[in-house]
Amino acid sequence: MSYYKSTLLALALSIYAGGSHADKTVLTVAAYPAVDQIVKDSLAVWSKNHPDVEVKVVGREYSDHHTAMTTALAASSGLPDIMTIEYGYLGRFANSGGFENLLEAPYSAGEYEKKIVPFAWAQANHAKHGQTALPTDIGPGAMFYRADLVKAAGVTESDLNGSWDSFIESAKKLKANGDIRIIAHARDVKDIVIRTGIEPGSGIYFDSNGKSVVGTDLRFKRAFELAKTVRDGGLDADIGAWSNEWGEALRRGDVATQMMGAWLGGHLKNWLAPDTAGNWRSTTLPEGANVSWGGTFYGIPKQSKNKELAWSLIKHLTLSQAQQEAAFVKHDAFPALVSAHNASFFDEAIPFLGDQVARPTWRKTAMAIVPTEVFKHDAIAEEIVNAELDLVLTKGKSVTDAIADAERMVARRARR
Repeated sequence: MSYYKSTLLALALSIYAGGSHADKTVLTVAAYPAVDQIVKDSLAVWSKNHPDVEVKVVGREYSDHHTAMTTALAASSGLPDIMTIEYGYLGRFANSGGFENLLEAPYSAGEYEKKIVPFAWAQANHAKHGQTALPTDIGPGAMFYRADLVKAAGVTESDLNGSWDSFIESAKKLKANGDIRIIAHARDVKDIVIRTGIEPGSGIYFDSNGKSVVGTDLRFKRAFELAKTVRDGGLDADIGAWSNEWGEALRRGDVATQMMGAWLGGHLKNWLAPDTAGNWRSTTLPEGANVSWGGTFYGIPKQSKNKELAWSLIKHLTLSQAQQEAAFVKHDAFPALVSAHNASFFDEAIPFLGDQVARPTWRKTAMAIVPTEVFKHDAIAEEIVNAELDLVLTKGKSVTDAIADAERMVARRARR
């Protein structure tokens, strides 16, 4: 074990040690922003029925959290009672076999399946290890666009989302009118296209048997070709998401659209581009694509010392309508609980979006997303596909060769 990993493990051991403290049972929750704050806020209600329990919420930045949890799972030591898992890590964590199957007694989570958005429930349902986690928030895909920039270029909303062809034509108009780029990075187009038309029971990169589909599913060929068209036309800004440049581009109005989860609206309002209030709108993705971006899940490690209490808190966080609504109102955490979609909050105008009533569209998208599986090697498959697309965009590699090489590498890694 490397020094870095051993140090992380030692830290995890010291932080997540459960048991009793001052005659109170200590329940540990590992989380990242802003989930850590959501958990803390929830305790005002949950702790009333558990006065002898001290809940210790250990928050780390997103990447640090998942690195520490990966190390702890590998060592089967130093694990919290409740682990927060972002969708991108769900496949590898579920395959570790380190989590309780929430379908089994005493959890019996199956009785709550119909209460959860179908695609989110399916994401945490593992063929071998059962229901390894429960979803708490989801990211129905949406296109956020600058209404002022679009109007000035003579582009309509239907031009943006009618088809990929009309999207590209809109990009040309935006570029001609003020040198505005339609998106930050051509990769964004690829990310949407490869997530559409997936067969039920399959995943983005693998079929239901765990075999790579990168080289055979036409989703990837079309995705690469569209991304190449965008880049060749100088229609994207060639800026990666979450970089300082990306934030600046959104604030300055250098980029007209951003396609992500519905939660992006809250980020734009709260810290990415608050001074642009009133200029943004939200609509569906091109060609009516119904896809998801991320999502948050809670799992109980098998080594949890307080499984009954952990399950009680998870049920409160995921199955309480009041709690789910509160997290949405305060933190823009779109509810995975279906009953929370009936809240009056959904029908309220959103000032940041020019008083648009956007949430019903996000709700409709959420319920239309086809359930797909997650696999152990999803993360490495994504890295490989992105690396090959970058060679197409920056080095002139042919789409055919890039996809063939991606298929070969993904298939090889999946066999390990």
